[in-house]
Amino acid sequence: MTEDQIIRKIAVIFVTDVVNFSTLMEKNENSTLRSLRACRDILEQLFKKYDARIFNTAGDSVLAEFQSAVAALVCATEFQEMINKRNLSVSEDLQMQFRIGLNVGDVIVEGTNLYGEGVNNAARLEVLSQPGGVSLSKAIYDFVNKKVEFKFTDLGTQKIKNTVLHAYDVIIEGLEQRALGSLIDSSETTESKPPTIAVMPFKNMTYDEEQEYFVDGVTEDIIANLSSWKSFPVIARNSTFSFKGQEIKPSELGQRLGADYIVEGSVRKGGNKIRISASLVDSKDDQQVWSKRWDRSLDDIFEVQDEVSQEVAALIFPALKGKEHERIRNKSPSSLSAWDSYLKALAIYNQTWAGDDPDEAANKAFFELCDRAIDMDPDLCDAYVLKARRIYGNLFASVHQHQRTENEVLFHDLSFKAYSIDPNNPEAVAMYSRSFNLKKDYPQRLKYARQALDLNPSHDGSNNDYGWALCNEKRFEEAEYYLLKAMDMNPIGRRSYEGLMPFLYMAMADSNKSLEWCNILYDRGSHSRYNGWRAAIYVHLGDFERARIFLTKFREERPEVKTIEDYKKVAPSICKDYLIDGLSQIWKD
Repeated sequence: MTEDQIIRKIAVIFVTDVVNFSTLMEKNENSTLRSLRACRDILEQLFKKYDARIFNTAGDSVLAEFQSAVAALVCATEFQEMINKRNLSVSEDLQMQFRIGLNVGDVIVEGTNLYGEGVNNAARLEVLSQPGGVSLSKAIYDFVNKKVEFKFTDLGTQKIKNTVLHAYDVIIEGLEQRALGSLIDSSETTESKPPTIAVMPFKNMTYDEEQEYFVDGVTEDIIANLSSWKSFPVIARNSTFSFKGQEIKPSELGQRLGADYIVEGSVRKGGNKIRISASLVDSKDDQQVWSKRWDRSLDDIFEVQDEVSQEVAALIFPALKGKEHERIRNKSPSSLSAWDSYLKALAIYNQTWAGDDPDEAANKAFFELCDRAIDMDPDLCDAYVLKARRIYGNLFASVHQHQRTENEVLFHDLSFKAYSIDPNNPEAVAMYSRSFNLKKDYPQRLKYARQALDLNPSHDGSNNDYGWALCNEKRFEEAEYYLLKAMDMNPIGRRSYEGLMPFLYMAMADSNKSLEWCNILYDRGSHSRYNGWRAAIYVHLGDFERARIFLTKFREERPEVKTIEDYKKVAPSICKDYLIDGLSQIWKD
């Protein structure tokens, strides 16, 4: 679009969305959607009354244009009063609160849609507003101040998402008045939420209209797979498909859809081959975060569709979490929300997990951040999962054996809580499966590990846990497939799985691979366990001299393990026979 084709005008913009909508959806999707429809009906009737038109919606957000600043203000306050009355008449699970932002400013007109700085500032004011409140720009205030009987609180100059605005609150009966200081960043005073993802219709690069159904099917399956995880809000299919065939930058799509990240892709068919490409783009700066290409045979086109959509969904999550951690890296601890605290804890976990224990300071910071996230949001499933994962590792660390009983009880509690909050979260189900592993209830262990895998076959954690559940059944070759797949699917966090590989290969009596993994892990963190394992491995390889050297090192590091019988008590059960068979040949009590 050239400059002379751009249509601009001054417009009064009204923006609203639901407070804690994602949390409400996680608790009860059906009742939340019913409530949203009921509240939307109220809003739409008011829009008709005050001659407004909706020009965009995204999830729980509504953006509308008014002809009059006074009408917008009256409509906003009347809506909040009606919602407050409704909340008093319905059960708690059906109650909702809204924030509203009002602005008047320059906008760009494109068909029936509006965008630009005037719209952006209204959205920023909505973020600033209180639950049940209305915040407006000075431009709106100057229009209405002498024309209405409402009273206002002057909030002064506010820094909202890197933009400075002079803002006002409408004083609403029953709502606490605020007098915020100058230049407060609203991102520090409002809830930080997980980022929103929009999956755009994949492009059909074969230009074969008969393949359009397949291309659309890939997109819809990716949306469905991402939505089922519930870790990040996903823009509905109807919203993203309204842009099909349009060439629009991710930054603009993000603005229109309220999405932080955009998934784009294409499909190209040639003969019996098909190529599918996908990428994840940060809508704030149009920077690509992640991309991948799949080349497949079309022997079963629908199987290919399912496989690719599952992989895209699974691979997005570690990439997105890594990107989000960069976002909050420099935030001060005092400004962290539940989500931000979780991300910082996740970063510590990924940086320190290498089969050995992190330093005391890192460990303390990790648990403090997890607990903070849980205190701020008791329904944040991911925080329980992460804390449980660390506790599970501590169960097998020698320095934590004095806390073994306490940690085991805590792990059972955390894993059960995570599963109770979201039984459709693959990571929560996988962690719950490990609880049965500790109880040596291997049929239940396998059952829940399989359930986690069925939720999303391309989820890295689910593949890992199913692999280990198979090990309990001595189905080692099958287990190897799933364990290696888990690492391939999460290159960022694969270290959390690598520490288990020596167990597998010792159980398979593959001494060369066992030794390779022991050496890799020892180089990362010189834990005594690796010396004991390498002693046994070298016996099986026929190198008794080296075996005795490593056994001596192990016994010096672990003087409490005096006899081979003592070692049996600390040897991992899955490969105990292999270890005892080797060590018993060189162990001298």
